[in-house]
Amino acid sequence: MILPVFKLGTLALKAFCKPIGNRIKKEAGFHPKFRQSIINIAQANHRLSTKLQRRIYGHVTDVAIRPLNEDKAVQAAADLLGELFVFSVAGVAVIFEVQRSSRSEARKEAVRKQELEAMKQRDEELSREIEFLKNRISELEKHAKTRGFSSIFSIGHAEGTKDKVKAG
Repeated sequence: MILPVFKLGTLALKAFCKPIGNRIKKEAGFHPKFRQSIINIAQANHRLSTKLQRRIYGHVTDVAIRPLNEDKAVQAAADLLGELFVFSVAGVAVIFEVQRSSRSEARKEAVRKQELEAMKQRDEELSREIEFLKNRISELEKHAKTRGFSSIFSIGHAEGTKDKVKAG
């Protein structure tokens, strides 16, 4: 019951994150200090991605990388922040799911250990009972050797006849 509800909650959380990410994108360009910081982030991201692309494609040159204009930088940073928000929420959901799963496995393992311990205890009890029965059989065998088989089987019969003789 909990697993389907959790999965549904995760999907709902992801669905709510998209509009929040879009809202972050929209609001990012309106605050001056925040706008300047995201422009700097976007320019750094642009330089890094351009350098990586040049190295991947084998165009390693010392040509200067032109910075993005302000509007493109704001848009790129806002997109980056929106996607970062969505991915971070998804990452937290995954981490939560892994932790929940590990707790569930730990509970199952504890139950398995208890069952194993109960089986070991039962095994020890059965071993003690087997030892007791072996000792009892050994005593009966000794008794049978000293008195013979007829004395073992006639114990009850002999006592019954003695009672009849006393009564009569």
